[in-house]
Amino acid sequence: MRRPFIGRGLAIALIVAFFAWTAVRSIGARPAAEPRYPFPKPNVDAQLATAKSSETAVLAGGCFWGVQAVFEHLKGVRSATAGYSGGRVNSPSYELVSSGLTGHAESVSITFDPSQISYGQILMIFFSVAHDPTQLNRQGPDDGTQYRSAIFYSGEEQKRIAAAYIEQLDAAKVYPRKIVTEVVPYKAFFRAEDYHQDYLRTHTDQPYIVYNDLPKLEHLKKQFPSLYH
Repeated sequence: MRRPFIGRGLAIALIVAFFAWTAVRSIGARPAAEPRYPFPKPNVDAQLATAKSSETAVLAGGCFWGVQAVFEHLKGVRSATAGYSGGRVNSPSYELVSSGLTGHAESVSITFDPSQISYGQILMIFFSVAHDPTQLNRQGPDDGTQYRSAIFYSGEEQKRIAAAYIEQLDAAKVYPRKIVTEVVPYKAFFRAEDYHQDYLRTHTDQPYIVYNDLPKLEHLKKQFPSLYH
């Protein structure tokens, strides 16, 4: 279906209004922290598998639209699904999660081939490109525990790699502030509503996407060209 024509004047007015809204929501929030590049690879990591297989990483880093898009453009990733994890309610809806009362975080379930990309490399992109891991219970203009930074690990190896990497990044002062990412056991993941899936791909001209999420793909392509596809 063709989108209705929007005049240039109206488009500019909408963009200005969006930036004003973003500024109001961000009052009192710390500005995003920029990491130092080149971003260090994890010292503790799993070796690449000798045969193709599937492994899953579940990560939360603010609004799942941008996080999903980043991992969909990462070599070795087979799928990335937007959803909810870390809460107390079964089969949560977007409206319930947005209330902040269910304990869930907007999350992305990433299925990858460990013979092509390691779990540590997945975390490298998570920490460096997908979000700012120094923001507590918020990400950009979005605030609340549903936008927290979290790693939901499956098994002791994922836990060990994640904890070691956070310690490594903090010790190297890659960020000007301490990383606040939670490392907690995975319990359940609930797929988000269909209209949230691949949202960036179908809304590339939406002001929120333009301002908050498209730059993440540019950073991925610029900083990790060998992993971008």
